[in-house]
Amino acid sequence: MSVETLHPLYRAEQVGELDRRTIAGGIEGFALMQRASAAAWQVLRERWPGARSLTVLCGAGNNGGDGHVLAGMAAAEGLAVQRILLKGIDELGGDARLAADMATAAGVDAEPWEPGMTFTGELVVDALLGTGLSGEVRGAFLDAIAAINASARPVLAIDIPSGLHADSGAVLGKAVRAAATVTFIGDKLGLHTGAAADHVGELHFRALGVDAAAQDDLMPAARLLEERLIAAWLPPRRRAAHKGDCGHALILGGAPGFGGAALLAAEASARLGAGKVSLATAPEHVVASLVRRPEVMVHGVRGAADLGELPGLADVLVVGPGLGQGSWGQGMLQVALDAERPLVVDADGLNLLAIRFPETHRPDGRRDDWILTPHPGEAARLLGWSAAEVEADRPAAALALRERWGGVVVLKGAGTLVAGPSGLVVCPFGNPGMASGGMGDALSGMLGALLAQGVPLEAAAWLGVLVHARAADMATRDGGERGLLAGDLASYARTLVNPIMGGDDAAATR
Repeated sequence: MSVETLHPLYRAEQVGELDRRTIAGGIEGFALMQRASAAAWQVLRERWPGARSLTVLCGAGNNGGDGHVLAGMAAAEGLAVQRILLKGIDELGGDARLAADMATAAGVDAEPWEPGMTFTGELVVDALLGTGLSGEVRGAFLDAIAAINASARPVLAIDIPSGLHADSGAVLGKAVRAAATVTFIGDKLGLHTGAAADHVGELHFRALGVDAAAQDDLMPAARLLEERLIAAWLPPRRRAAHKGDCGHALILGGAPGFGGAALLAAEASARLGAGKVSLATAPEHVVASLVRRPEVMVHGVRGAADLGELPGLADVLVVGPGLGQGSWGQGMLQVALDAERPLVVDADGLNLLAIRFPETHRPDGRRDDWILTPHPGEAARLLGWSAAEVEADRPAAALALRERWGGVVVLKGAGTLVAGPSGLVVCPFGNPGMASGGMGDALSGMLGALLAQGVPLEAAAWLGVLVHARAADMATRDGGERGLLAGDLASYARTLVNPIMGGDDAAATR
C-alpha cells in the first residue's frame, strides 16, 4: 500500500497557494469565503443543534471575514449574535470588508473588543487569527484569547485555533482551546501534532470544492496514518506457516535493576506475532522473566561476551529498553551495531548513540537499516538541540533526525511523527493514558516483531506506531485513561494485527 493513498496534510504556505490558484481559476475569493462560512455553520449546527445564541470574535483578513459571514448566517437563522471586533470595520479591506458590511446589513450589531467584556452567547466562534500567524500573539488578541479560554463556553475555531502554529502545532504564546475546529481547502499539519492535541478538539476538514491532489507540484508536507494499513501489510498467514516463517526478534536490554522494560518489549514482540522472541538480560532478571512470560527464550548475560552466536541467529535486534548507560549497556549496543541485522533503537540505546557520535554534522553513526524511537528529550540529545526547540517544531525535528541519522525515525509524543524515505507520516491515534512508564518499551518490541515478520522498515514503523496507539485507545474503553499500563496494550495489539475475516472465510476457520 502506497503512502500516496493516505490523507494529505499541508503547510500554511501551500494552502495559501491552493487558495490563490483556485481564485485565479475563476472562483471569486468572496465565494470561497461564503463556502467556508457555510461549512463552519453546518458543523456548528450539527455539533450544537440546540444553541440559540453565539458570540463571534472577528479579527482581520479572511479568517475574520469568515466570522462576519457566519455571524450573518446565524442571525438569518434566528440566533442572537454578539459580534466582537478586534479590528474596526473601517480598518478592513477586500473580501473581509465586504463580509463585515454584509453582516451589518443583515442586522448584526458590532462591538469593539474591550478587556473584561461579557460574552453573551452560549457558544463562542473563534475567527481571530488564521493560518498566517508566525510570531507570538500580542496585545488585544492575546487578551481576547485569554478571555475565550476563561469563558467556560464551548468554542468553534474557524480554520485553526487562534494562536496555534499551522505548520508545527506549537502554541505562539497563547492559543484558543476549541471544542471543535473546522479547517478548509487543505488539512494543516500543525492541527495534528504537538500542542494541537490540547487546542483543536474535534477536527472537521472541508475541501470547499478544491482538489488539492490535482496540484502535482504541491507535495503534501505529511500524511495521516490510517487503520486500513494493518490489513494491507499483515494479511492472514498461510495455513502451513510455522514459527520459523515468522521471524526471530532479539531484545537486548534489562541491565541490573532494570529488567521490566526489556520484558515489556519482549512480551509485546511475541504478541505481535514474532515466531521466536529471545531476551538477553542481566542474570538476576531471568527467573522473573520466565515466570511472567515462559514463551520468551530468556538468556542471562553478564556482558557482551555471554551473547555468543545469539545476535547472528536473530532476524532483528531491539536494543535500549532498560539498557542503562553503564558498561553493560555499552557492550550490548556495540554488539547490536556490529550484528549486521536491522535494528530498533530506543531509550538508553539512543542516549548512548548521542554520546558516541556527538558531532551533529558528521556521517558517523548514520545507517539505513534501523528505526530510532526518541521522545523529545532523546531527540534533543541526538540533534544537539534543546527539548524546547524540538517541541517548538516537531516536524522539523523529525526530518532533521532522519537527515542526521538515516533509517526511519519515530518522534514520539502527541501526534507521533514518522520520518522516512517517503517523508513525514503523522499518527492521529493515542491518548493521555499513554503518559506512563514502559509505553516506549512496548512500542520497540512491536516494531521488532513487525521487522522480524518481513515488513519493510518504513512500513514497520508506520504499523508499529499505529497499532501501539490504537491498542491504547482500545484499552481505555475498558477502564479509562488514568492507570493505563504498558502491559495492558499487548493483548489489544494482538487483536488489531488479526483483522476478523467476514463471510464464508470466517466460517471456514471456525
